[in-house]
Amino acid sequence: MDAKQAHYTASVIPKNISIQEKKKRFFALLVPAVEKVYGELENEYVETQSLVKKDPQNTKIQKLMKKYAAKNPQDLLQRMKPHPISIALAQAAMESAWGTSRFFQEANNVFGVWSINKNEPRVPASQKRGNKTVYVKKYTTIADSIRDYYRILATGKVFEQFRVEKMKTNDPYELVKKLDKYSELGAAYGKELASMIRYNKLTQYDK
Repeated sequence: MDAKQAHYTASVIPKNISIQEKKKRFFALLVPAVEKVYGELENEYVETQSLVKKDPQNTKIQKLMKKYAAKNPQDLLQRMKPHPISIALAQAAMESAWGTSRFFQEANNVFGVWSINKNEPRVPASQKRGNKTVYVKKYTTIADSIRDYYRILATGKVFEQFRVEKMKTNDPYELVKKLDKYSELGAAYGKELASMIRYNKLTQYDK
């Protein structure tokens, strides 16, 4: 972890401040981290896109297909293309309550990602599902949480329609309609994300 990442820990956003100040601190913390991860993924996507055109049977392509659970090279590209930063920021704000949630503060878990693996770092949630304790993943850095979030949307079966749509458009307002499976809110989740993006002018961060 570099000095900058070590300094910008989740705990820098206290709950007892104004929403304007929360947003200011949240964006100062999250925008650089999301832009960094997005840049990494975009570069890898462009390189892979070029390689697929030249030699789809390349060993590197085969390894990436396995990593992303892709059916073929075109499906691989569909999975690898990173979705707009505005969507990531909107989900981060909603899932972490502008960086004030316990999961964010204690585990660098920006997106409320659950853990079902008892051998990975994780923290228990306060609520239970029936008589079972719910756990969320614990990440070393915020950037690690963002990378895992992009991976989940790239590989999860329930996000297939989202992946199909992002090959057709980069419009975040269209794409969020396909994120109904991310939350128990269903279709209402996409509407909330759209409102979050519009109200906070998050499209200014899209590449």
